[in-house]
Amino acid sequence: MFTVNMKLVRLFSIAIFAIILSLFSFSSIQAQGEFINEQPFEETLEGTVIEIIDEKEVETGDERHLYQKLKILITKGSLKDQIVSVKSGEFMSVGIPRYEKGNKLVISFTKDLEGNDMFYITDYVRRSALLWLFIIFAVLAVVVGKIWGITSILGMGFSFLVIFKFILPQIINGANPVFIAIVGSFFIIPVTFYLSHGFNKKTHIAIIGTVIALIITGLLAAIFVEASKLTGYSSEEAAFLQFEKQGSINMEGLLLAGIIIGTLGVLDDVTVSQSAIVFRLNEVNKKLGFKKLYKQAMMVGHDHVSSMVNTLVLVYTGATLPLLLLFINNPRPFSELINYEIIADEIVRTLVGSIGLVLAVPITTFLAVSIIVNKSR
Repeated sequence: MFTVNMKLVRLFSIAIFAIILSLFSFSSIQAQGEFINEQPFEETLEGTVIEIIDEKEVETGDERHLYQKLKILITKGSLKDQIVSVKSGEFMSVGIPRYEKGNKLVISFTKDLEGNDMFYITDYVRRSALLWLFIIFAVLAVVVGKIWGITSILGMGFSFLVIFKFILPQIINGANPVFIAIVGSFFIIPVTFYLSHGFNKKTHIAIIGTVIALIITGLLAAIFVEASKLTGYSSEEAAFLQFEKQGSINMEGLLLAGIIIGTLGVLDDVTVSQSAIVFRLNEVNKKLGFKKLYKQAMMVGHDHVSSMVNTLVLVYTGATLPLLLLFINNPRPFSELINYEIIADEIVRTLVGSIGLVLAVPITTFLAVSIIVNKSR
């Protein structure tokens, strides 16, 4: 029977870190410059509504929409502490909000051809709500998870650091998205796993299982993105990004990178839990042999797979709910609807990610059982 010992685990971990460091040394973390072009003046301001000067319903053709004239105190930007008048709803558009006194808004400040100031409301200021939401999350994580809650938050912060300081800048500068996503994942996996679950055998095995499952997921994604002829241009954001960067970004590679990073986010739970189950079963009954221990762990793994795959499907469904609603009453047949790239993207993303999760369970279980059985000899 093939077994895996701790020496192999250590060598594997050292090899991963060596590859990471060597790759990272040849990669620039910071953006290498910005595209410079002469553009008209534009500044983003923030302000608070202090008065509703005018409010009424206006007609545009057969449609009626809300029009408001607001007095706004600028709180951030070159016009700070000045009061400006801003109109909302001058032109017909979808979803024009009704602004109220005290609302904090984001305002675009430009000048017309004659040099006159022009103001447009672009959005609400949402930072306060987001900050309070994060505080609630952090407090609950610490209260429930104790020290591991704190380290998990640190791990989450590290993941954001790698994504925003390494992965995104490298991709925006034209690097291969798949290569960068894999390198970034090799940074994220060990650091976040050890911070969240400790430096122990359970975590060592989970890391190896995650890396193997992630590699398989990446290969499957590459095969079926190519087989399905997906281009990565199904969303408006992708088309805008390609136009903005003048074709320097590999959009198909970007799609693959998104699948890899998205799957990584769920693999953590699957591999760590399955590794922990094996060690716990062994503590309860140390007389279990390889087959019995593997079988018992996989019985729990079956339930884990079922719940996680369903979770992944629901997550992707929730993220694309507006899109699905557009198709639900479409007179075209189902076989034609799923052929659209914007739908096929999500199908490939969901199924490839689910396959990676399913395979992670037996892979991690096999590694954990092999190490335990080998140690007991």
